[in-house]
Amino acid sequence: MTVASRCLWVAALVCLLSPSRLADAQRADDVTGLVAEPSVRRALDIARRSEPDTITDQIRLCEVPAPPFGEAARAAVYADAMRAAGLANVRIDAEGNVVGARRGRAERPHLVLSAHLDTVFPADVPVRVTRDGARLRGPGIGDDCRGLAVVLAVARALNAAGVQTNGSVTFVGTVGEEGLGNLRGVTALFGATLKGRVDRFISVDGDGYGITHIGVGSRRYRVTFRGPGGHSYDDFGRANPVNALGLAIASVSLLQVPTAPKTTFSVGRVGGGTSINSIATEAWMEVDLRSSDEGVLADLDTRVQSSVRRALEEENARRPGQQGLTVAIELVGRRPAGRTGQGTPMVETALAALRALALPVRLDEGSTDANLPMSVGVPSITVGGGGAGRDAHSPQESFDTTDSWKGTQLVTLLTVVLAR
Repeated sequence: MTVASRCLWVAALVCLLSPSRLADAQRADDVTGLVAEPSVRRALDIARRSEPDTITDQIRLCEVPAPPFGEAARAAVYADAMRAAGLANVRIDAEGNVVGARRGRAERPHLVLSAHLDTVFPADVPVRVTRDGARLRGPGIGDDCRGLAVVLAVARALNAAGVQTNGSVTFVGTVGEEGLGNLRGVTALFGATLKGRVDRFISVDGDGYGITHIGVGSRRYRVTFRGPGGHSYDDFGRANPVNALGLAIASVSLLQVPTAPKTTFSVGRVGGGTSINSIATEAWMEVDLRSSDEGVLADLDTRVQSSVRRALEEENARRPGQQGLTVAIELVGRRPAGRTGQGTPMVETALAALRALALPVRLDEGSTDANLPMSVGVPSITVGGGGAGRDAHSPQESFDTTDSWKGTQLVTLLTVVLAR
């Protein structure tokens, strides 16, 4: 072997035995070894056999209303279900989250396994669930009644199988994940209830088996133009909030945003005015801005606000000497962007678990409770709860339970390996 060949061979060996590659191999071996352990194997078998009970929980919880800022009734039912699943110190914290504990041999590592209680639907939307063969239909049946049911199923499977983890696991049902809830539940969890005590975080949200490791941040605004108003004929020529709103929407619609990272904006709602023959005293819009990069999101935020102020100036400039319009730009929702990088132990462990259970391997990005812990550096992912959902966030939402036990098994295995 020549000196050059020997150097290339040594370099290749160093690459193969580099710490990152060894760590990845070790994580895969850990997951494969865990699946073969008798108590873990029992837990996985129980997760599969008890899937009818998990589906019953999914339906039962979904038929308890949990509108935005109105999750208390479902929280009370969920707390009882946690106690029945054998969890300790079950309580409802000051924000309304349901929290239950499963102790390990030690307190750390401390894993949080979470799903959210709230839905996007107001209190007047009927929440009855119907079943047609394998398909369930009802508002919130997949997002996130499925996650809530899987979290309970994991607790039952671990207890029934006698699995003992090195670290502790806290099981949580959070409030305020949807809409203008602004992640208030998970924020309170990290800021007060479990402050400084969380090492790893899993959110179970929705269907399928994808691993969400990129948190898409958002900023949401309510923009309101106001003016003196008046009669459409007698006071013609006065500055009109509706005109300014139209100018602002047109300007925002022309903004250019990057495709990578994917960055979006949307004017979701508009309103205002008194009557068809009046100059409005008020006109408003609600705007949603999103990106997985905080810097890009901040830049878009600045440009949207500039568009709004230019629209105000333009409408007022056309009416010199008159009472002008004003504008209020109110931040009504904010989610931090974040990520748990591909190649980190958390993500590689999740991918190894998918492979160990012969499930499709897919990494996703999204906006979930995991955004908050990601943004503060806690290794975090969101996992689907199995099955197949359709029409999320609509009254026609449905969930196909075919082989949904595979999702329950996945979350069970992840809980065991990440609490080691």
